[in-house]
Amino acid sequence: MFFQILNIIAPIFLVIAVGYVAVYRKLLTNDMVDGLMKFALLFAVPCLLFNATSTMDLNTAYDWRLMLAFYGGSTISFILASLIARKVFNRPPGEAVAVGFGGLFSNLVLIGLPISERAWGAEQITPVYAIVSLHAPYCYLIGITTMELLRSDGRSLFNTAQVVVKSMFRNSLMIGIGLGFMVNFSGLTLPETITDATALFARAALPAALFGLGGILVRYKMSDSLAEAGSISIISLFIHPALAWMICQLLGVEDHLMRMVVLVAAMAPGLNAYLFATLYQRGQGTAASLVLLATVMSVFSVSFWLWLIY
Repeated sequence: MFFQILNIIAPIFLVIAVGYVAVYRKLLTNDMVDGLMKFALLFAVPCLLFNATSTMDLNTAYDWRLMLAFYGGSTISFILASLIARKVFNRPPGEAVAVGFGGLFSNLVLIGLPISERAWGAEQITPVYAIVSLHAPYCYLIGITTMELLRSDGRSLFNTAQVVVKSMFRNSLMIGIGLGFMVNFSGLTLPETITDATALFARAALPAALFGLGGILVRYKMSDSLAEAGSISIISLFIHPALAWMICQLLGVEDHLMRMVVLVAAMAPGLNAYLFATLYQRGQGTAASLVLLATVMSVFSVSFWLWLIY
């Protein structure tokens, strides 16, 4: 069992570590890593998501029980993380939400997909892609709505909603997902040259994104509010998957589906946790510490959950 788990997670985190070392030792510049991440997030990953959503069986992919287990767990984790930031660490309401967002937004695309693929097989993770397709819209809807209701400065909720909707439609990942759904719903058969080209991009997506993630993590420092970042990390890495597991048990979710939901719920907060804090200029230092600390901790937490459910 130990070597099975090691074989699943070690290559993923090794690629991240190589990216980190390459930038830390100045073998690559920040501009080079930014270029790589732009390639991954603007072209390769959208093609990966396009291929998945254009071919998935929509009748079986969107199981409401799985959605409730994952997003119910993430919402409770967000509330808990925000309350801890507010009540335990005495954050103002806006900062508490910005920090608590790390308990809501998991790194499903850059880490969740490659680990799920290695754990269950690329052909078996359609439910994971279904969860990913709703992830950004749901998390930003919850996070931004909560922030705008609690803070007293800045633009109105309506104006912010307009900005968010426009940003969503310009987001390359959402465009890839949306185009995939359009092909799926229409029943359109694409020319082989297009499917082969998107497949080539898709094969480059996860290695490029993982390497780039490692390079970007060099910029973050675990120096600000480590106790707070550690508390939110525990919620994201342990409480969220535990809640997802309990909800799956209550709803009678089949074991193989439950394992997929629990594993993706155990992913560390993504870079969007830091971007959300930066968007509102609140708690950026803690959010940066959280992203780095939780990513490091996830080596052990993902191993734990795989040992428990595999």
